[in-house]
Amino acid sequence: MSGPFPLYDNAALREAERRAAARSGDDFTLMQRAGLAAWHCALAHWPQARRIVVACGPGNNGGDGYVLARHALEAGREVRVLRLPGVAPRSAVAQRAEQACRDAGGQVADFSGAIGGAELVVDAVFGIGLVRPLADTAAAFVAAINDAGAPVLALDAPSGVDAGTGNVPGVAVRATRTLQFIGAHAGLATGAALDHVGACELATLDVDDDMLPPDSAVAEMLRASDLQRFLPPRPRNSHKGQSGRVLCVGGDHGKGGAVMLSAEAALRSGAGLVDAATRAEHVPALLSRRPEVMAHAVNAAGEIDGLAIAADVVAIGPGLGQEEWGSALFSRVVDSGKALVIDADALNLLAASPRPLHADTVLTPHPGEAARLLGISTREVQADRLANARAMCERHGCTVVLKGAGTVVAAPGRTARIIDAGNPGMAVGGMGDVLTGVIAALRAQGLDAFDAACCGALLHGAAGDAAALDGGERGLLPSDLFAPLRRLANP
Repeated sequence: MSGPFPLYDNAALREAERRAAARSGDDFTLMQRAGLAAWHCALAHWPQARRIVVACGPGNNGGDGYVLARHALEAGREVRVLRLPGVAPRSAVAQRAEQACRDAGGQVADFSGAIGGAELVVDAVFGIGLVRPLADTAAAFVAAINDAGAPVLALDAPSGVDAGTGNVPGVAVRATRTLQFIGAHAGLATGAALDHVGACELATLDVDDDMLPPDSAVAEMLRASDLQRFLPPRPRNSHKGQSGRVLCVGGDHGKGGAVMLSAEAALRSGAGLVDAATRAEHVPALLSRRPEVMAHAVNAAGEIDGLAIAADVVAIGPGLGQEEWGSALFSRVVDSGKALVIDADALNLLAASPRPLHADTVLTPHPGEAARLLGISTREVQADRLANARAMCERHGCTVVLKGAGTVVAAPGRTARIIDAGNPGMAVGGMGDVLTGVIAALRAQGLDAFDAACCGALLHGAAGDAAALDGGERGLLPSDLFAPLRRLANP
């Protein structure tokens, strides 16, 4: 699907389900569709599976599982249905689904230990809405699903994962594939949830589009195929001034590599001119590495003024340090009134001494930096990445890129976006410095702050994925992104 893909919270999806059931006149109709869609998903991906275990909970998610089990039985599969001990279906429709499964010859038993002999396990235990850690028998049930030694299909959400936030407060199912119903969950696109959902798929259950109007989405997902929306071909009659001038500021003593990475990333992402302001000791190395960068030795804060005036965008923070030199440069740059991309040590300086920022600013914190900006713990940041990205954007009045698995981009008055690109190999020092240069370059080429942040995070993640194809994720270096950055910036 091209274009931003809408993502919803639990409230919007529950309301859509309620309205769809009311329109059909029967709650059971929607459950029948969900169970059939789940069976078709199982058939499509595991057609060879003959022995299937369906783990059912007491709610309507369990009802979906009973419907799938009935279809599997009717197709001649060997099916075992396991449920939480002593916990029968609670809703009338789930009870009806269980009875239909029994009428088809299904055997329903209480979970009593390990799950063995399955060629496919279906997780229909809890679905969405679970926000507390699982305990006791429920936790043991989920652990047994994970230990079954078979692929796992989770219905709507892996049990134990908070589909609204992406938080995983305790033990949770590690699914091979997750089939979401009606609409996609925002929480399953970011954070710890990504280690549990496997491949995600959506079954709309033939619910009419007006059940989920566009303005009910809490976020949108961007994929590599969306890059062409932001990066049209350049006119033949182009010159370097039309592609913008970026100033990268950073590289205190012993930290020159960071600003070098940002400056080269800005060039590889299409900036027409790139200056780098750094310590004098780093200038020879920078010129040797990348002579296209205009390197400047800056010893006193006032020396940055002329460079800032000439720039369209200033990227500050990589290797900046938090000593007197870096702090003075940061203050001078913020006061310049220029469009800014603030990263790394500049974010820590901002957290230590908050100050008003221009709306044309982009902040690019990782979770630890975000925690300092918000005055909370990193764990709290990760527990609800979407909400905390919004909180930073409201506090500082500008665009925020919360980095990590499922990077979140938020800006005042805009629908947040979650980036479906990037990989664990990018968890290495210097990757954020590259992202800073990429976003600054795109901003200099005319994208507004929010679109530059979205496109930059997407381009950066996609370049990381392309680089990982050549040799794998472990050992991936930030400089490995430069070649794919250039290629992907020309979709």
